[in-house]
Amino acid sequence: MEDVLLNKKLQQITDVILHEKEELAEQKRNYHFYNHDVYVQLVPWRIKLINIYAESISVDEELTFQILEKWGMEVANVLITLQLPLDIALEEISYYRNLIGEIITEEAKKEKFSFDLFYKIISRYDLVVDKAVHWVSKSYMKDYADKIQSAQYAIDELSIPVVRITKEIGVIPLVGEIDTHRAQILMENALKQGDTYKLRWLIIDLSAVPIIDTMIADQFFKVITALKLIGIDGILSGIRPEIAQTMVQLGIKSNDIVTFNSLYGALDYTNSRIQ
Repeated sequence: MEDVLLNKKLQQITDVILHEKEELAEQKRNYHFYNHDVYVQLVPWRIKLINIYAESISVDEELTFQILEKWGMEVANVLITLQLPLDIALEEISYYRNLIGEIITEEAKKEKFSFDLFYKIISRYDLVVDKAVHWVSKSYMKDYADKIQSAQYAIDELSIPVVRITKEIGVIPLVGEIDTHRAQILMENALKQGDTYKLRWLIIDLSAVPIIDTMIADQFFKVITALKLIGIDGILSGIRPEIAQTMVQLGIKSNDIVTFNSLYGALDYTNSRIQ
């Protein structure tokens, strides 16, 4: 009987908060940081947060955490999409922690809850708020890292373009230092674009590559070999004297790979082969 009565009182507190949720969500309308578009985007998940806070008082704890996890992912997605900092969500969580905490306290006073019961309710509520911080932060950092990684991949793709010169000839003009990551992008782009364009020759121009070591030179030769397997003849151009000397000193053997000291020479060679 006591449990039934207690659950009824807890549900009453939940109902009071839910009844006021629209008004609570509107209280930050004039907050100076937000423009109208941002405000419109924030209101739906702000209302969901108030719902979760309210229902955490009377709903099963595990169910609340599951709902909270999903909410955290939604919030993170909104913030990343709007290019807003994580601080905004954390400020919202803190603001409504205090606001709804005051409602819980007032309702507990009206119902004359014992200190132990009030402590139990408020502790559970605080745990829910802590979980909200956890899931929003975790989801935000994951989404942010994924976006940065995607942007970096796009930059890498653009930094190693396959330029189609003629119907059968393509050029990859490399600029800057080449590390193992860029070497892998080179391999992927050369094979993918070379096959897409149905090229017969693909010239990898090293004129703007300042340094080539053993590992990177080996990567270049692997790209040439891989291209050969799909029917494309790979050519290295821009082999400057200092690069040639370094490759000899390092014991790097070009074997049957066609090389030129300039892009002009490589293009002249491939054009003559077509004719």
